[in-house]
Amino acid sequence: MEANITAPKVRNKIWFWLDKNRKQVVDLTLRLVKIESQQPEGDVRAMADEIEAIAASIPGVEIERFVSEEPVHNVVVRLRGNRPGKRLIFNGHMDTFPAGDLSGWTRNPKGELDGDKAYGLGISDMKGGIAASLLAMKCLADTGADFPGEIVGTFVGDEETMGVLGTQYLLDNVPHAKGDAMISGDVGSPHILRFGEKGMIWAKVTAKGKSTHAAHVHRGESAIEKLTAVMDSFKSLRSFPVETTGNNVVPLIDQWSEKSERMSGEGETDVLKSVTITFGTIDGGRLSNLVADRADFTCDVRLPVGVSVAQVEAEMTRICQEVDGLELEISRRYEPSWTAPDHPVIEAVRQNCIEVLGQEPAVTMRVGASDARLYRYAGVPVVVCGLMAYNLGTTDEYIILAELYSLVDIFALSAHDYLVSNA
Repeated sequence: MEANITAPKVRNKIWFWLDKNRKQVVDLTLRLVKIESQQPEGDVRAMADEIEAIAASIPGVEIERFVSEEPVHNVVVRLRGNRPGKRLIFNGHMDTFPAGDLSGWTRNPKGELDGDKAYGLGISDMKGGIAASLLAMKCLADTGADFPGEIVGTFVGDEETMGVLGTQYLLDNVPHAKGDAMISGDVGSPHILRFGEKGMIWAKVTAKGKSTHAAHVHRGESAIEKLTAVMDSFKSLRSFPVETTGNNVVPLIDQWSEKSERMSGEGETDVLKSVTITFGTIDGGRLSNLVADRADFTCDVRLPVGVSVAQVEAEMTRICQEVDGLELEISRRYEPSWTAPDHPVIEAVRQNCIEVLGQEPAVTMRVGASDARLYRYAGVPVVVCGLMAYNLGTTDEYIILAELYSLVDIFALSAHDYLVSNA
């Protein structure tokens, strides 16, 4: 009963703090964007230093650093409430896409403000989300840490290369990196909450043939022709049957299709509900006048809820076995993952999106991969609520400042509401 009486007073204090301080998130974001942390180099040591410096301004926090493998450093920031309760995680990754050729940038890739926008490499994916998480933690600390349980920020140095040395390392080695629920500020939009994501298979198919001069084609066996035949057969995976009985994922995808596609692109709904395959690389042969004796391709297969890795791998194996001289190699695999859409952490974030943004967010699946799946595999319910990415992975990446401010509000209020309501 005491929590019910005091919660409105605490929320008022939170709102008052946010009104005065939410714009600090811009400075924090630019501090992080200024520091390079690109993959594949993966050197996030300077980023970890800066996050520790920012976190040090939060009253009462405990800061730890865990090095999985140099130069991958992971920072854990722990804020305890004033009574027993659940543990809520804020998760974020410090590494970014590689910058590539910077000559095409018209803005400073290390951070620049212009009107209602902020520019910089990795600003949406996901240095803005980390800054919002840290400022939300500071808000709750400055207003008295008047909540049960604790909030733990896990800020990791390896996500772009699938999180083995980052989130997975912390989940395996740091007990308080695992919680009762997790909020991720990974790239996305506060107008679209993501409760799950597709599975994935990364595969390489190698074909062996018999080389001869092109004039004597009857004496050879083309590895390239074998390979292209398999590629054509692999395209049939796009119509692989999907089991939709017994889950409420597909109805939500359909319910929010129009809103989600307005922001994420036409066709997203079909992608979320079906198996997709993309051929990433292809290589083979030595000369144009020689029959190729070797060729290979790599592909990325994404799996919706209702299809398992084992099912798709079995079909890929069957196709490859129909042709002599083929080798199928799976380098990475993981199952689709999702949290019950009505879970309390999703509901807390949804309600605060309505309060802050003035409109109901979509609640649906995510096409891309994130560390959220690693938390789900560990049994931790997750919601992804991040910043809309503009020019992600290319020149002049930017975010909208108003959305960044809103994210701070949503994170602070949702953390409070989830912990108080589920004490």
